[in-house]
Order: sequence, then structure tokens, then C-alpha cells
Amino acid sequence: MDAHVFYIILLASFIHATWNGMVKKYPDKVIAISGIVFGHVPCSLIAIIVLPAPSIESIPYIIVSAFIHQGYQWYLLSAYQLGDLTKVYPIARGFGPIVASIISIIFLGLIIHNVAILSILLICFGIMSVGIFDQGYFKNINILKYSLLTGFFIGLYSLVDGYGARVSLSSVTYMSWSFIIGSLMWSIILKIKNYESVFKKVINKGKKIFFIGGTLSYLIYIIVVWGFTKAPIPMVGALRESSILFSIFIGYFFLKEKITLTKIISITLIVVGIASLKLA
Repeated sequence: MDAHVFYIILLASFIHATWNGMVKKYPDKVIAISGIVFGHVPCSLIAIIVLPAPSIESIPYIIVSAFIHQGYQWYLLSAYQLGDLTKVYPIARGFGPIVASIISIIFLGLIIHNVAILSILLICFGIMSVGIFDQGYFKNINILKYSLLTGFFIGLYSLVDGYGARVSLSSVTYMSWSFIIGSLMWSIILKIKNYESVFKKVINKGKKIFFIGGTLSYLIYIIVVWGFTKAPIPMVGALRESSILFSIFIGYFFLKEKITLTKIISITLIVVGIASLKLA
């Protein structure tokens, strides 16, 4: 992986953990997640007006991407309503690159070096073990279920967006259209689930998440999708999930969550995996 791609994605991973911390800290998770989803729209509209339109070939990817993001958002919401950030976040984020790697290698014919595969596994195992083996984790098995489902959708949308961005004339407007369509779909889902006046509540009570969290989330994922066009998707996805290192510190310093021996060991595995990925 090129050095500039490596460091840019690593920087994005730090900012990614920040908005997740904002979501976990906010008491009403429906407003928090919705604030991020709706917060993508302002930047998306600007990008669509200013930048070139995506190619016709990318339109099916845009539609599929919007659908897959709904699954991610719903199960992330469900998981965060049950578990701590340092339990939910690691399992979901660690499982995503594994899903993307399996599908890429078995079904899409991707060939990557053994060192890269080992690096991905080290990062993913280190990330997931933070949540799975944390003390008291198995008191609620639904946390594991929803976290893995969230990770499954992460793996799917990473692949769809990576290939969609590659056939698009503009990866920025590609994702912008996906975000706008996705926000409309999310509104429908909330309505079906009997969550009323969520957008109004976001504007009244969640302005910080809407403007700051939504903008950060938008910019981060645009960077990640750009990375998907420059390097193998599983490698970029695994590097992106190194955000768990920063998530642990956010959980410890701001959310009063504990750092255990398991987390220290996991951090070591992640760091070794990142270093190996840099050399792959």
C-alpha cells in the first residue's frame, strides 16, 4: 500500500472514532444515529452541485449502497442501545473487513499477498477481541448478534462502494447520491418503526451531532472510498478499523469505560497488524 494512502486512511480512522463516540455519549440513540445520517445531506448537496455527476454505470451501485447502509444503521442503532461503545464498536468494525476479505477472495477473485492476509487477520482479531472477551460481555448475547450483523453490512457496503466508486467519474458525488437516497430511506424506516418527528428532534436537540458528527462522518467515508479506489478494499477496510485504538481512549477518557488487560493485548495485535500492512 502506498505511503500516502496508508497515512490518509489512518488519519480518517482517528476522526471516525470521534463521531462514534458522539453517538454513544448521546442518550437518545435514535436521534444520535439519525443526526449522523441526516447530517450527510448538506455536504452531499454541495458536492452534487459543484462536482461532476457519477457515471451511468455507477447508478446500480448507488442504489444498492443506499439499501445496504440502512441495514448497517439499523443494527448499529440496535447494538448501541444495548452495549458499551468499547464492546459494540470493536466487534462490528472488526468483522466488516473479514466479510469483505472472504467475499473478495472467494467470489471476486481478488489475489493479495499472504502478508496482507495475515495483517488483516491480526487487525480484525485484535479489534474483535476487545469486545468479545471483555469482562461481563456475555450477559447479553444480543449485543454480539447485533454487532456481528452491523459488521456484516459494513463488509457489504465497503465492497459495493469500492467497486461503485471505481466505475464512477467522481467518487465524491457517487457517495453523495448514496447518502441522500439513504437519508430518505432512513426516514421511511423510522416512520415504519413508529419513531415520530425524528428530524425535528435532531434539529432541536441534536444540532451538534447533525452539523459536526454528520460532516465528519461524510468527510471520513469519502476519504475511505477514495482509498478503496487506490488499494485493495479489504486492506483499506482493515486499516480504517484501526480507529478502535482511538475509540478505546475516547471510551476511557470521556465515557468512563475501563481499559482491561484484554484491551491492552488487543491493541498490541492491532499495532503489529498495522505495521505489517504498511509493508504489504
